[in-house]
Amino acid sequence: MPSPAPSGRRERNKQQKLDRITAAARELFAEYSVEDVTTQQIAEKADIGTGTLFLYVKSKGELLLLLQNSLYAEALARGRAAAESVDDPVEAVLALLRPVVECNRVHTGNGRTYLREMAFGDPEEPRHHEALTIVGQTEQAVAELLQRDGKRGSADAATLARVISAVMFLAMAASLNADHDAEQVLADIRTQLTVILPH
Repeated sequence: MPSPAPSGRRERNKQQKLDRITAAARELFAEYSVEDVTTQQIAEKADIGTGTLFLYVKSKGELLLLLQNSLYAEALARGRAAAESVDDPVEAVLALLRPVVECNRVHTGNGRTYLREMAFGDPEEPRHHEALTIVGQTEQAVAELLQRDGKRGSADAATLARVISAVMFLAMAASLNADHDAEQVLADIRTQLTVILPH
């Protein structure tokens, strides 16, 4: 029976390359927009060939999804925790969404590219699927907040949560808001929430 060590070593090597690719992309994307970074630059910084890079990710957009999905998931977890102690529905939803909007605005161009990749990418591709799962988790968290006062059933809360998700998405992605910081985007969302969720 062959030893499993080579397979383990091969998997470790693959993971190390993926880690180097991720670290290189994170560093470059923190400084430049996705559009301004080439796959050659990512490969060189990761100390691999460009062909090897494409064995791990098909595009820069997919690489951005890989990087941002974990950040958005962490932001959602922080938002859930922040919203727990807020009673007012508008303020609770804003507390939930605030870390997500802030995450999106760390580098606005990349945040908007992430939203485009998430919305228009192949939902069967694992990283796109993960991004859509985070959207679903966000909508579920909003729906749960909207049901706390007992005034809405689960179906109405789920529908409102999808509307609120669309409001947030458009506020972050719209070209009109491209130069807006997180506070300005949140103010836009608040204005719309006060109409959607009257006190």
